[in-house]
Amino acid sequence: MYILKVRGTAKIPDYIQLRGDDFTLIAYFRVDRPEKALTKAGLADKAEQIMKSIVEIPYGKMLKLDI
Repeated sequence: MYILKVRGTAKIPDYIQLRGDDFTLIAYFRVDRPEKALTKAGLADKAEQIMKSIVEIPYGKMLKLDI
């Protein structure tokens, strides 16, 4: 799974993309509201690990996450 952190603009908030190994979109959510999207994607049990990774990576960078 890959995490991509996208910086928003003045009117558009920051977003996170979670993509599978074949780069298909798994989840797309705002940085400040991850709970609902992670639950819907079936990743609620790994939310803490995912959020820790999101805080660490800079905007515009992709991180491979082994879950």
